[in-house]
Amino acid sequence: MAGESLSDKVPAGVAAVAAIFFSSSAYVLVLGVAKLARPDSVSLSLGASLLHGLELAGPYAFLLAAVLGTLVGYGLLKLKNLARRAAIAIAVAGMIMLLPKVSATATDLSPRFFLAGSMIVIRVMIAWYLWQNSTTERFR
Repeated sequence: MAGESLSDKVPAGVAAVAAIFFSSSAYVLVLGVAKLARPDSVSLSLGASLLHGLELAGPYAFLLAAVLGTLVGYGLLKLKNLARRAAIAIAVAGMIMLLPKVSATATDLSPRFFLAGSMIVIRVMIAWYLWQNSTTERFR
């Protein structure tokens, strides 16, 4: 666009991280709405990989997580620094909460071990990318 400068464009990496937040939010939103509409339709454990124990609080925790994830994703697309910091905090918290799962499955090297390990790696990549000076400079 003519009036748009290079610094106003959303970097592809930021857009990818926002897409991860949006897709995760959509997933927990669908689970939360389904659980509210028909309590026996879905298991709360389906959200365990994203909510790390908070799924036990019920469908409202799913809805709250969906709203928070959507706000962070939208803030990332608008290049808001607060959203960048929130995304880093959420990624780091997710890494910390996944450590017991990886440690528990490390003895048998099952597919669950590699799945949990890959979830940690993805969160590390998100935090690392959003922490870099080149990315930080794009945020207001």
